[in-house]
Amino acid sequence: MVARSCLNLLDLVSGDMLNFPQTPRSLPRVMTDPVIMSSGDGKQSNDDDSGVFSSEYRRKIIIVSNSLPLNAKRDKVSGKWCFSYDEDSIFWQLKDGLSPEADVVYVGSLKADVDANEQEKVSLQLLEEFNCVPTFIPSDLYKQFHDGFCKQQLWPLFHYMLPMYPGNRRFDRSQWQAYVSANKIFADKVMEVLNPEDDYVWVHDYHLMVLPTFLRKRCSRVRLGFFLHSPFPSSEVYKTLPVRGEILKALLNADLVGFHTFDYARHFLSCCRRMLGLEHESKRGYIGLEYFGRTIFIKILPPGIHMGRLQSTLDHPSSSNKVREIHQQFKGKKLIVGVDDMDLFKGIGLKFLAMEQLLQQYPEQQGELILIQILNPPSSSDKDVEDAKEEAYISAKRINERFGLEGYEPIIIIDRHVPFYEKAAYYALAECCIVNAVRDGLNLVPYKYTVCRQGSSKLDEALEIASDSPRVSALVVSEFIGCSPSLSGAIRVNPWDIDAVAEALNLAITMPDGEKQLRHEKHYRYVSSHDVAYWARSFEQDLVFSCKDHYNNRCWGFGFGLNFRILSLSPSFRRLSIDHIVPAYERSSCRAIFLDYDGTVVPQASIVKPPSPEVISVLNNICSDVRNTVFIVSGRGKTSLSEWFDQCENLGIAAEHGYFIRWGKHTSWQMSHADTDFAWKKIAEPVMRSYMEATDGSSVETKESALVWHYRDADPDFGSWQAMELLDHLENVLANEPVVVKKGQHIIEVKPQGITKGSVAQEVLSSLTKKGKSPDFVLCIGDDRSDEDMFESILAKPYSTTSSSAPQIFACTVGQKPSKARYYLDDTVDVMALLEGLGATSGPKSRYSTETPFEKREVCFENDV
Repeated sequence: MVARSCLNLLDLVSGDMLNFPQTPRSLPRVMTDPVIMSSGDGKQSNDDDSGVFSSEYRRKIIIVSNSLPLNAKRDKVSGKWCFSYDEDSIFWQLKDGLSPEADVVYVGSLKADVDANEQEKVSLQLLEEFNCVPTFIPSDLYKQFHDGFCKQQLWPLFHYMLPMYPGNRRFDRSQWQAYVSANKIFADKVMEVLNPEDDYVWVHDYHLMVLPTFLRKRCSRVRLGFFLHSPFPSSEVYKTLPVRGEILKALLNADLVGFHTFDYARHFLSCCRRMLGLEHESKRGYIGLEYFGRTIFIKILPPGIHMGRLQSTLDHPSSSNKVREIHQQFKGKKLIVGVDDMDLFKGIGLKFLAMEQLLQQYPEQQGELILIQILNPPSSSDKDVEDAKEEAYISAKRINERFGLEGYEPIIIIDRHVPFYEKAAYYALAECCIVNAVRDGLNLVPYKYTVCRQGSSKLDEALEIASDSPRVSALVVSEFIGCSPSLSGAIRVNPWDIDAVAEALNLAITMPDGEKQLRHEKHYRYVSSHDVAYWARSFEQDLVFSCKDHYNNRCWGFGFGLNFRILSLSPSFRRLSIDHIVPAYERSSCRAIFLDYDGTVVPQASIVKPPSPEVISVLNNICSDVRNTVFIVSGRGKTSLSEWFDQCENLGIAAEHGYFIRWGKHTSWQMSHADTDFAWKKIAEPVMRSYMEATDGSSVETKESALVWHYRDADPDFGSWQAMELLDHLENVLANEPVVVKKGQHIIEVKPQGITKGSVAQEVLSSLTKKGKSPDFVLCIGDDRSDEDMFESILAKPYSTTSSSAPQIFACTVGQKPSKARYYLDDTVDVMALLEGLGATSGPKSRYSTETPFEKREVCFENDV
């Protein structure tokens, strides 16, 4: 954990690790509105320093992406830079769905190199005229950041290409350092225009996955969303990334994380569970991850298209003219259209093989069916891409030679820049559209095809069809693309199954028009209602919901470098300070202390379960004070506990959650439910053992009063799933038995009704009161769900009214998590330090010192950011 002095995350890449030139100085104050400003040295002020704010300030939504939604070119005559919005960019289009009460500001890189001596002037121009803040990442750094780490590490891995894949480069630490450095530059630029009190930040895609950590460290309460526009791989694939933990923790510094599909979100949640031990919950339609007191929400919704821009393209004369031209060129033929970027994952070669199989299997389609394949320019010039392109051309040539006729080629490749009006014309005329990617995230081709098949009045005139004629379309889509789940009327295929793809294409072509119409209408309703504006509006609404509690909680920042995270707690839920508890402890004359065992006195994951000599010494020290009644309250059996604490003569023990109780070493064990019938064990034990045999790493523990199924050592996903199944199974078969079935930390337990740790606390406190020793100090520490019963019991119990004042009650949970307790400690080390501090006050020879180990730890942790 780290104090506020460690706020410079660039420590990771400082010194001699990278020697890239510095970016130009930050925008001057006059241009950055009334927000948190950067000082002359480029450092950002803390979010507590609000600066000077305008009374008419409008909140901003800051869109952060690798590239700005701008076109840039230099005028050849004047030499001046000319800029215009890139209306095809999804980042420009999404603004139509955002709140009209907010200004949209863009932060990103320009798609052109600007000389260093022009960068400040261009920055001012872009901010004034376009609300854009350019990052101007040095070219050497950008090459390692974008062409290196992003394209050679993240992009292949997120598309399931492992490092051992031929042609895929090994992990390069210098590229990772460049990635971190570039993200740091983006953070600097965001902070120049961010007002943390009012603004929202929306970060996009895998280029900026560690940016949330930089922003969260600068501003603990920044309202921050992240959307991933690519697939997120399964945990088995993601775990091969050497910096997997840093990226995962960085994403958890966002408030809302968005994905295209549930599969991608499920993979992300699985990584969080397997690598960080985090569990997620679904409440009222929201999926949430609890992470150090913060809830990170998960959003599942693919982006849509910009209906207005597409409709205006269809109405443009260029589209009508092109439709007439293509219609005349391919008159009497059936067209299948495919539009793909030229890369390894679009499955273009597999698509051609499926076309070959179709023509071979259905000879009647020869001479009638044509596949128009439009190739968008590749985003990189890697050898793998060139090889894939060459392979596609070779396949097309072979198929055309085999099935081609005079004036007929079954596969036509259009390998040039194709303006959108021309693509729209092909969409409008094609009877079928195929997207055959083997792995893809954002692919809007099926959406565009559907809208173009719906047509427009202008296209109807060009094709000489009635405006009220039925609209039909057919889609064949890979099940591995992000938009596949939303297109329920499409024919979904496994692109690797050539025969199945060929059958799907034939089905799409020969399907009756009535069925095509029904499928088309279903798709068009979805596409037209779930456009890019709907996506942006929905994400903004969920981001506002995710951040609603930001200013209700207290926040601390801790962790070095990219392990930085925020601890967020309710003001009423605070750390149990030795300074706070000792005065109450010293004033009291009769004390009751209840301690859980596993996870409280000894670490939960400890292999060595017996208490250490230090634990025994601390407990004996506290028990030696005659004013103290101390109990270990555990779910463990009485035999183990009595052996482990044999040296503690005055320590009370409640075993098996209170079924057995003894007040000291020389007292006998008492049973709280002596007449309990355990016939239910004959029903429950065989069920538990069947799950144990089916779940590797699980075990069954047989106690005198209970049965416990443990799955801590099982596979995290399978163990959790089996636990839920076992819980449901046992609740059904034991529905008429006097038992309760409960889920704990990696356990499922069956025990008699009425046996809880809460009943132990009630019994001990009641016994003390009957003896005229009503406690005026009660301390209860535990970490498990079963300990919540103790917290509730001591907080709700009516204490003696004869006392001069109400007792001081300290209910304390171990770990920062939702609890009925009002205090928390971080771990077992803190617990023992606290008990050691209390023990130091118990005798006249050892008074309280202000330099106990616990207080020293307190100074390190309590640094409010």
